[in-house]
Amino acid sequence: MFGFGRVHADGDLIEVEGLAVRLRVNPRSRRIALRLDRSRREVIASAPDTRGLAEAARFARSRADWIRSRLEAAPAPCRLAPGLELTLFDRPCRLDSGTGRTRLVDGAGGALVIQAAGEPEAYARAVVRILKREALSGFRDLSRRHCERLGAPLPTVAVTDTRSRWGSCSPGRAGAPPSVRYVWRLALAPSPVADYVAAHECAHILQPNHGPAFWALVRDLVGDPSPHREWLRREGPRLHALGAAGG
Repeated sequence: MFGFGRVHADGDLIEVEGLAVRLRVNPRSRRIALRLDRSRREVIASAPDTRGLAEAARFARSRADWIRSRLEAAPAPCRLAPGLELTLFDRPCRLDSGTGRTRLVDGAGGALVIQAAGEPEAYARAVVRILKREALSGFRDLSRRHCERLGAPLPTVAVTDTRSRWGSCSPGRAGAPPSVRYVWRLALAPSPVADYVAAHECAHILQPNHGPAFWALVRDLVGDPSPHREWLRREGPRLHALGAAGG
């Protein structure tokens, strides 16, 4: 019989040979499963219902070597703190200490500087607010440009911080415009990668599936998508590690 102590609102933690594993119910799953949440450097053991959590814990303990190897390969969390250097839609951007209101200002050599104040957690939240604002503005521009080329209706645009996908598109219905959501962290990726994701989601306004017609639209907009998809597969975990818990 397992005893789980609730330490987080989104799941119980157990220890597997000194490694933390989070137990979580996933009603959409049909079986016990393990996966790595790279942004948190945490392994999730999921079950379809609460009755299966004990089995999920046993399964996790039987896969200790797998868990250790995946955690060792995951990027370490990176704190959003003064001195950190990023790129914001390809422009160098440095985090700096400031007083009063958080500001995005021009620095030397065409670089950007985010000036913020507060203790570490408050400082990081202030920086994220600026980055989200800039990401929203940038993705509105990219979406407008791609939709004009496609002859597609202009969507409403929002930014989010989901981990499972880089963007999503909901077609317009009953007179409402389509809506597109982007992960704000894409603003920190190389601009061609961010542009590819925008093209991908805007193409979904006309082609809601991933069939040949959809990929033809994407290629018309940005050329071969393979390098951008590979970049996201390889470097995406590093983007998610920025500002992640423990960083």
